[in-house]
Amino acid sequence: MVPFDRSLVAVEGRAIHVMETGPEDGLPVLMLHGNPTWGFLYRRVAAALAGERLRLVMPDLVGCGLSDKPRGVAVHTLENHARWIGGLIDALGLERLVLVGQDWGGPIALLALAARPERLAGIVFANTGVAPPRADFRPTPFHRLSHLPGLSTLLFRGLGFPQNVLALVQGDRRSIRGEVARAYRWPLRGLANNAAALGLARMVPDSPQHPSVAGLRRCETFVRGFTGPCAIVWGDRDPILGRECARLEQVVPQAPVVHTEAGHFLQEEVPELIADAVRGVARATRADPRRSPHPAALDDPRGTVGDRPASTPGGPPWPPGMRRS
Repeated sequence: MVPFDRSLVAVEGRAIHVMETGPEDGLPVLMLHGNPTWGFLYRRVAAALAGERLRLVMPDLVGCGLSDKPRGVAVHTLENHARWIGGLIDALGLERLVLVGQDWGGPIALLALAARPERLAGIVFANTGVAPPRADFRPTPFHRLSHLPGLSTLLFRGLGFPQNVLALVQGDRRSIRGEVARAYRWPLRGLANNAAALGLARMVPDSPQHPSVAGLRRCETFVRGFTGPCAIVWGDRDPILGRECARLEQVVPQAPVVHTEAGHFLQEEVPELIADAVRGVARATRADPRRSPHPAALDDPRGTVGDRPASTPGGPPWPPGMRRS
């Protein structure tokens, strides 16, 4: 299912699991997932891009997949995740990359790249948000629930929500079942491993004073100033972010939009359309070999990353019963 090279990259003392495929000297494409999945989400997109001169990089956010899993919920902040992913980008030496961002993967990577704009050459948005909520917004029931003390801990940490019911947010619920559903559940099994699902849900603003608002505002400023190639592939049947496409189109009016009948995890339903968008953005990037088409860096969320962290080939143990290829 995932015939990729695997490694662990140390960033600020945390091991980040990374899967890669494609030529090392190919145009780097950073494909970042959100809550509560991992790099496995992009395996079908990567398969659709096989043979292209693209270096496909699929990391797992800290707390997700096979990356290190802090046991605390509060460690999951937009700034922390942006700093960790920024450190990973530096460690892997990703230059003039194309970003594919879904869910929290969009703003986390964009906030990281706001501090290193010369590394960004193009963007593919896939059911993600890149701006703070409007003043009159109402949080979704999912995100309101995540902020309820007691009940949210029981539901997210005790009952394995939402990773146990991912099919419910799909356009075609058959797209996440069987071995695929198990592959999403396994990394977050048990209290020692599942803090991220609740932490990432609580990162979504529930008021204008929420700590994520400032970072999302920086993301919006960064994206509005970006003049490189962009594309949007959207799952209209997403009950979480489906209606946010109109807001995104206002932020990046130059981006062509492909609407689909997919749900939140559209990589499982329309991987070929995402791959087509990556090809288009990559072609446009190669046609303009200039440095990143963006103004100077915004406030730097990196902190001290230091020298290139160590990369350990092979990665952590594989989920039991899951095929490697």
